Amino acid sequence: MNAEFEPVIGLEMHAQLRTESKIFCGCSTRFGAAPNSQTCPVCAGLPGALPVLNARAVEFAVRMGLATACTIRRLSRYARKNYFYPDLPKGYQISQFDEPLCEHGHLDIDVEDATRRIRILRIHMEEDAGKNLHDQDPQASLVDLNRSGVPLIEIVSEPDLRAPREAYAYLTKLKQILVYLEICDGNMEEGSLRCDANVSLRPRGVTTLGTKAEIKNLNSFKGVEAALHFEIERQGAVLRSGERVRQETRLWDATRGETRAMRLKEEAHDYRYFPEPDLVPLALDAAWIDAVRAGLPELPNAKRTRFETAYHLPPQDATTLVATRSLADYYESTVAAGAEPKLAANWILGEVLALLNERGVDPSQSPLAPAGLAELVRLVSDGTLSGKMAKDVFAGMIESGAPATSVVERLGLRQIHDSGALLAVIEAVLAANQSEVAKYRAGKTNLFGFFVGQVMKETRGQGNPGEVNRLLHEKLD
Repeated sequence: MNAEFEPVIGLEMHAQLRTESKIFCGCSTRFGAAPNSQTCPVCAGLPGALPVLNARAVEFAVRMGLATACTIRRLSRYARKNYFYPDLPKGYQISQFDEPLCEHGHLDIDVEDATRRIRILRIHMEEDAGKNLHDQDPQASLVDLNRSGVPLIEIVSEPDLRAPREAYAYLTKLKQILVYLEICDGNMEEGSLRCDANVSLRPRGVTTLGTKAEIKNLNSFKGVEAALHFEIERQGAVLRSGERVRQETRLWDATRGETRAMRLKEEAHDYRYFPEPDLVPLALDAAWIDAVRAGLPELPNAKRTRFETAYHLPPQDATTLVATRSLADYYESTVAAGAEPKLAANWILGEVLALLNERGVDPSQSPLAPAGLAELVRLVSDGTLSGKMAKDVFAGMIESGAPATSVVERLGLRQIHDSGALLAVIEAVLAANQSEVAKYRAGKTNLFGFFVGQVMKETRGQGNPGEVNRLLHEKLD
């Protein structure tokens, strides 16, 4: 990235709300149904059909506004955003314009051991458009209106981001909060999250904004990061050549790794916004907003801080454990069942996550319940099992579904702590390896590991490592 120019980036994220019905009618929002099977006169834009606002969608939008420190407007209004496209049957989209539901919030992100505050300009509600299908008929493009009228919120940042990696961190944190709030499933493959990026360059030290380009067709957060890298380099080359950057909309081509011009960028007045005459202004009661606030779950940042202080976890462990609400709940249930907090974290971040990733399941569907893991962790804590033995028991628990103590008994894996029993094994090992004993006592102390290995072999790995080491030193030194 050229040091001559500073990137200025703003992001617009569309999040599909997890309501059962659409924003202005009772049609289902279920993904994957047959084309045009979830439509009615309202979402199909038939003349005379009137919209009725979905109260649950309003609640979900307010949740996100509160979670990002936005001011919630007591009175907001809907507007018609007019444009023509085949998947927009009414010829306009019901959205919000100059009086959005939520505004002037912020989101703190962590980038390279530093915290950056990104301001959020607004969060407004709108309906989704339908979907054009270009691969169903070789002679024509078809339109599926199942998605038409699905409730969305659009989260618009201020142009506070200064690097592609910050954009990635910001989007990742937004998604995390949306999923924590259980208002969006975060599934980009199904279109539940979509993002547009606005980027411009300006000479470093200058405060005025440059001419921006909007990038569309961004299908992943990594795609956003890659597209921004390319566009920053492209605009830098344009400016260094003495030409001017055009204000335009560009498409990201992930296959070729480049953006390409699509059309000149529209301004707000091009959409001819005007108040939606079929919907009254949305008036919210202060007590209702307070009730929504009181119902918010503990959010990731607060949960991470609590994990660090209450359970004495390193920041990186806490950050990973609160990555999803279900993983954090799994961890806390394990600790509540009696597991030592740091040891429980180690097991979850190691063996448990590896198992979940291998099977492609959420922590809530883990084949090992938190209470079962807690039992295993307690056996390690009290010295019944060594770390290696515990991994064998873990595998046995997953394979059989039996509790840890049953697997331990079946495999005969309890550690040997008895000093007399261990001393007898040690003396036998030393007697069988007199030449190695002589070499050790002559100064070749790296042979100590050999003796430990022989003792562990004779005890089938069940000798308590600490006790084995102590007794060996007593006999050899």
